[in-house]
Amino acid sequence: MPMNTERLRSTGGARTAHRSSLDIQALRATLAEIDFAFESDLEVVKNSAMDEGLKRTVIATLQQRHRERRAAYAHQLAPLRERTDALAA
Repeated sequence: MPMNTERLRSTGGARTAHRSSLDIQALRATLAEIDFAFESDLEVVKNSAMDEGLKRTVIATLQQRHRERRAAYAHQLAPLRERTDALAA
């Protein structure tokens, strides 16, 4: 019995698109958790009784750490979106 290669290609593409979609969702969830943790920490520092100079230093450190934590995940997100868009076209 001959194989329907077109059907296999389209099914594989659907699976790849689905997998990419799940990867995107996971990355977005991770980014949301990172953002939430940053915002929570930021509020704690802003509402603390520590010296204003120290607050600025701690906030700058929090912002830098936040950018660093997000960067790797955000970097992974762009190619996944491109792949998903290409498969959907």
